[in-house]
Amino acid sequence: MRKRAIVAVLTAGLAIGTVAPVYAKLPPAPAKTDAEKAADAAKAAAAKAKAAEEQTKAEDRAVANYRKNKGIADPKAAPAAKSGKKK
Repeated sequence: MRKRAIVAVLTAGLAIGTVAPVYAKLPPAPAKTDAEKAADAAKAAAAKAKAAEEQTKAEDRAVANYRKNKGIADPKAAPAAKSGKKK
């Protein structure tokens, strides 16, 4: 009987020790300084510019691939009209 009580107490302690950290409240993160906010904004702007550049390149590749596969020629300048003089 006493062994069962010891095992039950140890099991309950193990269960509490396993579940307690899950529900523990962590302290709030420290507030960002103006320098950190500016650095984050610069990183976000650089990432946005890079994404826009990659998007443009992908669109250009898609258009070139479409034109190549559909046989659409790039528009070229019309040849200059002949003046009518014979050589």
